[in-house]
Amino acid sequence: MIRQWCRRHRHDPVPVQRNHLTKTLQGHYAYDGIAGNGCSLNLFYEQAKRAWLTWLSRRRQKARLRWEQFCRLLGRYPLPPPRVVHSIYLT
Repeated sequence: MIRQWCRRHRHDPVPVQRNHLTKTLQGHYAYDGIAGNGCSLNLFYEQAKRAWLTWLSRRRQKARLRWEQFCRLLGRYPLPPPRVVHSIYLT
């Protein structure tokens, strides 16, 4: 889902892309963020970053966006890290 969205919107400005990805990740964390699901949340987060990197790289005609450049971009436009928001152990 994120990969398809990044593909369709790769030419949008980076702040617009970041806002949408932030809302998508927060919604995913809110729905699937239960205790014991941390590994899946982290995997989803990493896949979202990779998809964003892939389609940002496709915007450039000459050189691909390197991981170091992407990390600097994430420093300026950070994505929310995965977090558990529901605990099945608290009553």
